[in-house]
Amino acid sequence: MEPSTGSREKREAMDLKNCKVLVTGAGGFIGSHLCEALLERGAQVRALAKYNSRQSHGMLEQLHPDAKKNIEIILGDVRDPFDVRRAVQGCGVVFHLAALIGIPFSYHAPKSYIDTNVSGTLNVLQACLDEGVQRVVHTSTSEVYGTAVYTPMDEDHRLQGQSPYSASKIGADKIAESYHAAFGLPVVIIRPFNCFGPRQSARAFIPAMICQIISDQNVRSGSLEPIRDYTYVKDTVEGFLACATKEGIEGMTINVGSGQDISMGDLLNLLMKMMNAQKQVVRDVERLRPEKSEVMKLVCDNSRAASLLGWQPKWSLYEGLEHAISYVRSNMHLYKPELYGV
Repeated sequence: MEPSTGSREKREAMDLKNCKVLVTGAGGFIGSHLCEALLERGAQVRALAKYNSRQSHGMLEQLHPDAKKNIEIILGDVRDPFDVRRAVQGCGVVFHLAALIGIPFSYHAPKSYIDTNVSGTLNVLQACLDEGVQRVVHTSTSEVYGTAVYTPMDEDHRLQGQSPYSASKIGADKIAESYHAAFGLPVVIIRPFNCFGPRQSARAFIPAMICQIISDQNVRSGSLEPIRDYTYVKDTVEGFLACATKEGIEGMTINVGSGQDISMGDLLNLLMKMMNAQKQVVRDVERLRPEKSEVMKLVCDNSRAASLLGWQPKWSLYEGLEHAISYVRSNMHLYKPELYGV
């Protein structure tokens, strides 16, 4: 996406202090970290977590009590336009993170991904347009690129829907793009590469491997050949904040990734070395993607983020893994390493 006409020269930062902001998907891994960072910036945070009868706020439950009490937490569902309108009202900035994200489950329930990721995004965008929101930060994913045609992968890399999940995110991105082009909605699309860190669920590779290394005799994994670009969650969150505050980037898509690649096999070996453990690795066919759906290589070109946002990663992979390992060790009660859930 290209920026609004005449906007390239404007680089002033918007101020989030005392700004009313909405975070959809706030109960998730990245969303909970983003809420913390917004509080530190002095924002008035409204957090939309998915409705459930248990009154659970997801990962927001793990925030320090002093932080959580300063967040307006509401339960709702982005699939309902009336619910979304209620959440958006009165907000100047909206961070849209709510999505179904597990790739394996998208093979079983593809319509759920369309309903949440595509229709849900449409509901958010329309509510933001109707309510006159000043900036919308829509969350994409590096999975929309599919297997790399070239590396590093810039924002002009072709999009390939190699799973129902990635296809749904391509659809969501294109709807966001259309709302800027057709209606002038001030939306910025942030495209994170593989994010990791504390609070991440075991559906992701790093926490899944860590908890197995801790608790199991063997480590069960899918394919270890794919290459990924991992970014620590605090760096990813800084990318979100920059996308919300930099002027002159409306209508743009911006990659946020480390630019450093590592194979899943090398990453697993690094984790075992850091944890002083040597486990037998067993190939688990349940964890394999269909052959044509596997994304073999994702490596970020983050030059646009550097030039337009002044963003660059501050945390090394090793430093981030230290925090991820420490978190899982202290929270094994949250994980079920004996089970594989899609």
